[in-house]
Amino acid sequence: MKRNFGTLTLLVAILMATAIIGCDRATQQPIATVPMDDEESSVRYGLTDTYDNIRNGAHLIISYDAMTDAFTGTVTNTTAAILTQVRVEVHLYDGPVTVDELGPTPNVDLMPGESYAITLPAMGQSFTEWVAHPEVGPSTGSGGEGGAEAAGGEGGGEGGSEHGGQGGEGAEGGGN
Repeated sequence: MKRNFGTLTLLVAILMATAIIGCDRATQQPIATVPMDDEESSVRYGLTDTYDNIRNGAHLIISYDAMTDAFTGTVTNTTAAILTQVRVEVHLYDGPVTVDELGPTPNVDLMPGESYAITLPAMGQSFTEWVAHPEVGPSTGSGGEGGAEAAGGEGGGEGGSEHGGQGGEGAEGGGN
């Protein structure tokens, strides 16, 4: 009986330690290199959180500033090569409901180590969570040639189906 009690005590101690460590990690901001093929991370951020991740060589640090009602930050090229057509999007949520998508920002080409300042106004929209992600490379997919480039103007962003016809060739792309 004493041996069973000792084993049970050890098991409870291990479970408690695991729970405490897990809770501590849940409150830390995720910082990672994210090799995702989907459009955005499944991690949603609160109004006071900061997104700080590297994706396809683009290091995006962005947060919501309630005073200016805008998302502000920087995107930096962490590679030794030029990153072409880098752009940023922020998706707004109110619980399970998608409120809106901000962006994409204009496409920029970033030299190795170069940073670019990002500002995406939230325009008074009500939201409780958000997801951000940088995109790199040409937009390709099902949207066809879109908006400004097809009309001879400056290109930027993604194509027809998701972004109202603005941008380059197609919907999502760049392997992100």
